[in-house]
Amino acid sequence: MTPELEQLYQEIIGCQKCILSQSRRNPVPGEGPEEAEIVFIGEAPGFHEDQQGRPFVGSAGKFLEELLASIGFRREDVYICNVIKCRPPGNRDPLPNEIEACQPYLDRQLALIRPKIVVTLGRFSLSRFFPNAKISTVHGRPRKMEGIIYYPVYHPAAALHQPRWRPVVEEDFKRIPEILAQIEGLPDEGPRENAEQLSLF
Repeated sequence: MTPELEQLYQEIIGCQKCILSQSRRNPVPGEGPEEAEIVFIGEAPGFHEDQQGRPFVGSAGKFLEELLASIGFRREDVYICNVIKCRPPGNRDPLPNEIEACQPYLDRQLALIRPKIVVTLGRFSLSRFFPNAKISTVHGRPRKMEGIIYYPVYHPAAALHQPRWRPVVEEDFKRIPEILAQIEGLPDEGPRENAEQLSLF
């Protein structure tokens, strides 16, 4: 691990910027190779993640590993993290001030890893980058900005809770290798800040 990423992890471990620091068991910075081409960003740690200090280790994590295997990837090939780094009590939705407190950590992770593709898992991850976009409208539609592909898909947990979404998630995942192979040919829309208020891709 680079000194910069190690320093970031230590800051996350010691963070007390919001109330979640009082109830967490373990913060969950993220994990994966620093040179990963793909970063998957979920919402927040759940019960099992809070227990182990690792992202996506519960049922949604198992499904994520199945999805990765279906496109020829292993968990160890990609970087996995969440919008917020500590578990909200009772797995409630993260609050705006909690997302804001963690924003610099995620920004620094992406700056250090410099992935080719950022796969947003679910609506909270999507809205972190495109506040007005709706996951039901833009899932499976890649968007290239400043050399990075942003690719929104439904959260794996959504497919577990509502089986009708499973084939949708599986189909969106199947496109990832194709998008990765064609990244150079995709048009770049420039700075994300210029388009983040758009509701449609």
